[in-house]
Amino acid sequence: MYVILLSLILSLPSFVNVIQENLPSIDLAYEFLIERSNENFTIDEIIISKDFNKVESATKNFGINNRIVWLKYEILNDSDTQTMYFSINNTSLDNIEIFLVVDGEVIESQYGGRVVRIEERLIPSKNIVFELNLEKDQPYTLYTRIESINKKVILASLSDLQVVNKLIQKENLFFGIFTGVLFGLMFYNLFLYFSIKDKVYLIYVIHTFLVWLTQSAILGYTQELIWPNEIWINLRSGVMFSSLVSIAGIWFLRVFLHTKVFLPKLDKGFYFIYAVYAFIFINALFISLTLSYQVLLVTQTIVVLYVLLVAVYVWYKGYSPARYYLLAWSFFMMGILWFVMSEMGILPYTVFSAFIMPLGSALEVILLSFALADKINILIKDKDKEQLDKLQIMKENERLIIRQNENLEEKVKKRTEELELTLHNLQNTQTQLVNQEKMASLGQLTAGIAHEINNPINFVSSNIAPLKRDIKELLEMVEVYREKGLVEFSETSKMVIQTKEEEIEFDYLLKEIDQLLRGMEDGAKRTVEIVKGLRLFSRVDEQDVKKVDIHDGLNSTLILLSSSMNGKIKVNRQYGSLPMVECLPGKINQVFMNIITNGIHALLDNLDSNPEPTLILRTSRSDRNIIVEIEDNGPGMPDKVRQRIFEPFFTTKAVGKGTGLGLSIVYTIIENHKGTLEVRSREGKGTNFIITLPIYQLTQQND
Repeated sequence: MYVILLSLILSLPSFVNVIQENLPSIDLAYEFLIERSNENFTIDEIIISKDFNKVESATKNFGINNRIVWLKYEILNDSDTQTMYFSINNTSLDNIEIFLVVDGEVIESQYGGRVVRIEERLIPSKNIVFELNLEKDQPYTLYTRIESINKKVILASLSDLQVVNKLIQKENLFFGIFTGVLFGLMFYNLFLYFSIKDKVYLIYVIHTFLVWLTQSAILGYTQELIWPNEIWINLRSGVMFSSLVSIAGIWFLRVFLHTKVFLPKLDKGFYFIYAVYAFIFINALFISLTLSYQVLLVTQTIVVLYVLLVAVYVWYKGYSPARYYLLAWSFFMMGILWFVMSEMGILPYTVFSAFIMPLGSALEVILLSFALADKINILIKDKDKEQLDKLQIMKENERLIIRQNENLEEKVKKRTEELELTLHNLQNTQTQLVNQEKMASLGQLTAGIAHEINNPINFVSSNIAPLKRDIKELLEMVEVYREKGLVEFSETSKMVIQTKEEEIEFDYLLKEIDQLLRGMEDGAKRTVEIVKGLRLFSRVDEQDVKKVDIHDGLNSTLILLSSSMNGKIKVNRQYGSLPMVECLPGKINQVFMNIITNGIHALLDNLDSNPEPTLILRTSRSDRNIIVEIEDNGPGMPDKVRQRIFEPFFTTKAVGKGTGLGLSIVYTIIENHKGTLEVRSREGKGTNFIITLPIYQLTQQND
């Protein structure tokens, strides 16, 4: 590839020298006249016109416009060859008419240009050539009318057929080398694309092919080789392919240099450039080809500098493949700037200017191929480094595995001992759980009995009031009899009644009946309260989420646990205003039962050090939640115990006195209610359980 690059660079100067050596020996210094937009001259008006301007240089750039240019050549054939060939080395000129004049009379006229099909030309090639019969030492005036919507750069020559053919062959040779280099790179990178499956190689192939089409169109070879009879596309192919190759080049740049990653802000500017090239393409097809060509030249100048700026920034950020891209783009940028400035008339148009774009494009494509090859080298180096890193990691892993095996053997031995101890504890726990299940069954049986007692005790409690009323009425009747007896009865009857009253202790009997009725009423009320507490706590008839009063659940729990407190614990209720709360009542009561029971045990076990054991129940509302705090002034717990109290089977109680499941179950219940359970405790300062429950449950929950 380096040989191809070197041969291409070295071939152009020699080729230019060949062209320059074969410039015609007949002087073609000329004068020119440009038609104004409001005038259209005939050849007769041109012949007598005095408004021609003298041209000192061999070439002149008349710019990009729609005006018609008239050229005037004074010819004197001093050679022995009568048949000469007048050629213009600009294949992009649309319409050319020549008029050979002697003594003010037109003796010959011919028509040519890009609009003439290849097979209709004097020499079937891209070159514009006219045959002239010139007598020796006879002065002639040659008028040339040029009408073209493209650039009007005129470099004409007058020579024999051998020189013309040699010039065409040299141009074809250079184009053949150019084509061979580009197609070789295309097929090579297409092979890489199918091998590596990296789309940047496919984009490169597309870009390279469009480079070839663009330069072929500019040099006129597309008309000669691809579509010789398609005049419409021949006129527009240069602008169309220049737009497409620019879009493909920017596409390649964005993918190859990862501009979206390195320069996301500058990358967005390319979308605007896409839009400009799309406008140029569409405008060339349907509106004004001249305007498209003018905009294209200005856009190319701005874009090459913008691309150069982006590439420099990416290279500055440490992406090494950007250096090859910078080198490639620098060659192309110099070529395109030279070409644009010569097209716009800023620089003089020479033979070298005509071929600077193909050379710059070829160098760009070759160096971009180097950049892609360098990318492969970078990938190989990265892969080698990755494999080396993996090998080092494998060695390190092997060393760690050996060390880990030694640690595992030691841990297995230690773990075996722990498992044996755990097995023993599990056996004890199993026994405790069996007992727990028995107690749970007993609790259910008790709840059932309380449910069955409810009806008869309600009957007793509801009949006490009528019984008291009836006995009161009977006693009133007896009192009436006693009062009437004192008046109506005889003394003997009075003595009998008096004796009977003293015998049965009638006054005491009245007091005893009143005391018995009061005792029955108090006992019935107490029994009803206990049964109500049992039913409220167990909630055996409520298995769905319902709205309940949390205070009822707390109070019922305290009623059931009142006997276990033995009157030794003071209960302080600090209830706030709470709404009805959606929950599983039985589960929430179970939470209260477990936490309050633990607090009672902690207080009763430390009566010696705590003369005033107190249990505080505190409720409040916070936004959409209610807060229940169950606090005691017991001994508290250390942090290492507090952090584990919700773990299953963790307990600080002696074997047989606790399973370690109570608080774990409590935590699960609160979690299922979408609430939180927090414990705050300090040694010697007591313990506070904080329960947070949402007022409304989002979904109905079942046990």
